[in-house]
Amino acid sequence: MKIIILIPIYNDWQSVKKLLEKINHEVKGMDHSFSVTLVNDASTEQFTENFSNLSNLNSIEVINLKNNVGHTRCIATGLKHINENQQFDYIIPMDGDGEDRPEEIKLFVENFNYHPNKTIVGERVKRSENILFKICYFFHKILTYTFTGQSIKFGNYTCLTKSTIEKMLSDKATWSSFSGSLSKNCNDKATISSERGKRYFGPSKMSFLNLIKHSLAIIGVFKFSVLVRSILFVLVYMFLIHQKISFIMILPVIFIAIFLISTFIISQRGSLDEMNNSLSNILIIDKIK
Repeated sequence: MKIIILIPIYNDWQSVKKLLEKINHEVKGMDHSFSVTLVNDASTEQFTENFSNLSNLNSIEVINLKNNVGHTRCIATGLKHINENQQFDYIIPMDGDGEDRPEEIKLFVENFNYHPNKTIVGERVKRSENILFKICYFFHKILTYTFTGQSIKFGNYTCLTKSTIEKMLSDKATWSSFSGSLSKNCNDKATISSERGKRYFGPSKMSFLNLIKHSLAIIGVFKFSVLVRSILFVLVYMFLIHQKISFIMILPVIFIAIFLISTFIISQRGSLDEMNNSLSNILIIDKIK
């Protein structure tokens, strides 16, 4: 089988070099062909790392983008480029900073035997972030399940079939939220247990505000479910408190209204036209190997 590992990158070339070395080590002896596609999100730093001695990787290419589009859209651009220009059986998107552990690639590969032709997701069983992030992530999962009915325990680190990729590339939600789109477009998924690793170098670049946007983008994929559930909640809640309405009692309704409006606004980031035209943002493709 031909497997392409897709890695979005912005400036963190030192981490990518270490990641490629680890991937090269992990795939040694596997009876499959592994290639790597890096999507350079208009980095402001030139990559000067020497990507040598990676004998177990069939090829390495760097897609250099003209304009910065963000992590999720880098993945969407990479999926579209690979789907239209390369032969493959599976694509494995993963972060380039070490938080997606290359040791788990073999778990994806082993699952081919048990779940042929199925997309496989890495469900988080252990996280390495600080306590504040873990609390926020817990509330994110509660909100997501409550308002969408979806239990999404995975991120970008997945193993995608061709059929799943084609469905995702036909859905504007992929331009806004990778995991939300995958959950929407692929109901029959296999899973592996995945531990969140630690960054190889430096602190996380994800701010608290971006975490909120990321959460709302996932929920926004299912915005009409959110709308229906929000209306039902407000109706039931107002019926229960109608005899003792006060400003304090009405606060949950205000929260729901703000949450609903924010979800619909964030969901507008999804654009099929922009995704279809994403390859025009490619400046040059460097063949490293």
